[in-house]
Amino acid sequence: MYTGFQNSQIKTQRMYLHRNEALKILTIGGGSGQYTLLSGLRDIKNIEITAVASMADNGGSTGRLRNELGVLPPGDILKCVIALSPIRDTAKKIMLKTLKSDRRLQGHKAGNLLITMLSRYTGSFPAAIQALSEILEISGRVLPGTTNKATLVAELVDGRRIYGESAIDIPQSTQREEIKDLFLVPHHNGSVSAYPPVIEAIKISDVILIGPGDLFTSIIASLIVPGIKEAIQSTNAIIFYILNIMTKFGETHNFKGNDFVQKLETYLGRQVDGIICNNRKPADRLLKKYLAEKSEFVEIEQLEKRINNRLIYADDLLDSSGEILRHDSKKLASIIQSIISNAHFIECGKSTSDPILTQFVLKDSAKMPIKYKSVKALQRISQ
Repeated sequence: MYTGFQNSQIKTQRMYLHRNEALKILTIGGGSGQYTLLSGLRDIKNIEITAVASMADNGGSTGRLRNELGVLPPGDILKCVIALSPIRDTAKKIMLKTLKSDRRLQGHKAGNLLITMLSRYTGSFPAAIQALSEILEISGRVLPGTTNKATLVAELVDGRRIYGESAIDIPQSTQREEIKDLFLVPHHNGSVSAYPPVIEAIKISDVILIGPGDLFTSIIASLIVPGIKEAIQSTNAIIFYILNIMTKFGETHNFKGNDFVQKLETYLGRQVDGIICNNRKPADRLLKKYLAEKSEFVEIEQLEKRINNRLIYADDLLDSSGEILRHDSKKLASIIQSIISNAHFIECGKSTSDPILTQFVLKDSAKMPIKYKSVKALQRISQ
């Protein structure tokens, strides 16, 4: 089972208002990491899932559709919708099918084309997402971080700028300086702002899960959309960061666990409440394979000693079924379910300054059965 570290200098304050209410969980990220997370969360009972997908992707089929038709990027949205479908395996096989016969359609994924067609027919990208969600009968909802068109730009420590998520994601040479800053450039003299339902979803969430996924091109790319980090800064939700298993050259080269957390919190503008991380080291054979790509295992041994004021949950979260090092969706869902199920829920209608509310987050579930299912606030109290 997971190991939970907690700093004795930190106290928490919580209010729980409604019994037997589904826990509202919101995820932020993109790519295969968010797909893995949502695939596991989908089967947890008594939760409501909202997935906020990054709108920075400009590679592959998604990039071609952006350039040729001027549509918003459908790729990360598509993966989220598939992950939440009860017919996920079938949907994945059909929607992620790469077309080959027609010259113009060659290389496009079927699902990307379907979202694009629905978007153009309805005149609304969110309406297209909703339509596909209905087709695949998903549990939960998927929202774009923004409906404004923009290009992701990375500024390196040497002053150079790299334009586009795909160029940032895959370095063109064997050497590249660290990313100093990340920002969005709107298209056609426009502006960028968060999609309003995303802000509302953040406000009413009980738990926010950030990651796993590429730190800069998936996670921070979502947080820098104006309005999103501000909403997270003021939310009453408990915020967990799911740490990556491996570093990535060009983004997080030579990062340790604490580097990921500190960089995330710099852009977030606040601390997270907990860190979920894998503590199982992959086989040497696979590590050597990844090292050839300048990707290394994320070390967490000293994490609890360096990252103060946060709860740390470490367990074997590794998918050991293949050659790709990534999170196991079932293991990830299991640890998240354990964390939210082991919380000591209380009902309170008193002032938030009441000392009875000052206590640590976790209790032994065997000693304290779950009676309340809705987290309404978790705020730090200085000792």
